[in-house]
Amino acid sequence: MRVLRWLYLVSIVLLSSACVNDLESIERVTFDPKSPDESTKNLHLFYTDSGYAKIELYATIAETFMQPKHVTKLQDGLKVLFYSDRGEIVSRLTAQYGELDYETGVVRIADSVQLFNFKKKQQLETEQLFWNRKDSSIYTNSSVVVRSPNGVLLGDGIKTKQDFSSYEFLKPRGEVVVN
Repeated sequence: MRVLRWLYLVSIVLLSSACVNDLESIERVTFDPKSPDESTKNLHLFYTDSGYAKIELYATIAETFMQPKHVTKLQDGLKVLFYSDRGEIVSRLTAQYGELDYETGVVRIADSVQLFNFKKKQQLETEQLFWNRKDSSIYTNSSVVVRSPNGVLLGDGIKTKQDFSSYEFLKPRGEVVVN
């Protein structure tokens, strides 16, 4: 009986000493400093104010990084719906990529960018623009095309609000027919 107890104690000691986890070794195997701190597929967010929707955001992939800079990268397609004070969708922003900088509150939108105003049926097209969430402004210095029922306008650079109800070209190009 003593031999069995002794064998039992020895086996417990051996097993417990074999299961030591070296955190540094585990971190070397599993930690990638380029990996996001948070990752989400099929993100769907609502931003509200006093119970009313202001912005609705969809992203296929959202990856948040805390270091070296706090950013969220929206990849493989994104859509942002902007709402009026009455809760109606007034404009839609779509692209393949977005990057939110939390320090500045500016979102860089890139790759096949389109901003559409539903009431005016006008659409802005560019390869990159910036959306400042703090003041609701949208701007770019890139080449821009604006299509509407009245025609097509071209320019380099544009400033507008997120509802895209009016806009200002920084360097307009081409001809416009005005009725």
